[in-house]
Amino acid sequence: MVAAHPDDVDFGAAGTVATFTDAGIEVAYCIVTDGDAGGDDRSVSRAQMGALRRDEQRAAAAEVGVHDVTFLGHPDGRLVPSLELRRDIARVIRRFRPHRVLAPSPERWWDRIYASHPDHLAAGEAAVCAVYPDARNPFAHPELVEEGLEPHTVAEVWLMASPTATVVVDTSAAIDRKIAALRCHRSQVGDGEQVAARVREWGMATAAEAGLPEGAAAEAFRLVPTG
Repeated sequence: MVAAHPDDVDFGAAGTVATFTDAGIEVAYCIVTDGDAGGDDRSVSRAQMGALRRDEQRAAAAEVGVHDVTFLGHPDGRLVPSLELRRDIARVIRRFRPHRVLAPSPERWWDRIYASHPDHLAAGEAAVCAVYPDARNPFAHPELVEEGLEPHTVAEVWLMASPTATVVVDTSAAIDRKIAALRCHRSQVGDGEQVAARVREWGMATAAEAGLPEGAAAEAFRLVPTG
């Protein structure tokens, strides 16, 4: 799972992650920034905010059964899909060697502009490039082979916040864990009451659009075969 900021994965895919881990699927997070540009409290230094958000993300990950969290430390709010970022994501892919990578969609969604934060788009573009061709190509970022990280081919990418979703995951049994994960991000959501209501509403709307039974919750992705 690649995400731009702490809390992105929890808003976009924590229900799916909990569903995966409940099924015995191992999940790891790669968070591209520390989220140090987040929050409204100007009395908190940016270094303090970054450290706080890393701790919040680790706690949120544990709520949905994830214990491998890597932070790349790229600049929050100034992210670009650079060769360096592609290399750093490819390094994590080669280390973890996943079958599937979840990442933000690099395609701007005009009807849901808040989902298309520039950092999300940049992280998505870099993640897709890291999957294909970087992680599988021994001659891309040769320093990775020198580090002992052999090429790896990812079979598929699932894109969050895509305007053209093709896969829907029923997260009804995991919605409470998704909300618990989001409540861990106190620096961003406060006590979490308002966000809990919104998350339930969004999940039920996604489920209804997919034709799931009334009261169900779901998350949607675009599946891209990359194997």
